[in-house]
Amino acid sequence: MRVIAEIPHSHFKIQIFSWNGKYQLKIEIDQYEQTYKVSETNVKGLDDVKALITEDFLSKVMGRMISMREDWNEALKSI
Repeated sequence: MRVIAEIPHSHFKIQIFSWNGKYQLKIEIDQYEQTYKVSETNVKGLDDVKALITEDFLSKVMGRMISMREDWNEALKSI
C-alpha cells in the first residue's frame, strides 16, 4: 500500500492510498480514523477520488468521529 496523495485540511489528516486495485481514502483526527475504499474501475482516476472529498462529506465524517469518541468514552467508563 502506498500513499498517492495527501489532502491538506484544518481538522483532519486526509490521505489517499493505492492498494490491490483500490483507492483507500483515510481520514484521521486524534485517535480516530475512517477508511473508505473504492475500486479503481469505479472511478476515472485520482481526481475523481479527490472530488468525493467535499465539505458536506467531511461534515458528516466529523459527526461520525464525534459519535465514535462518545461510544469509546462510554465503553471506557464501563471498565
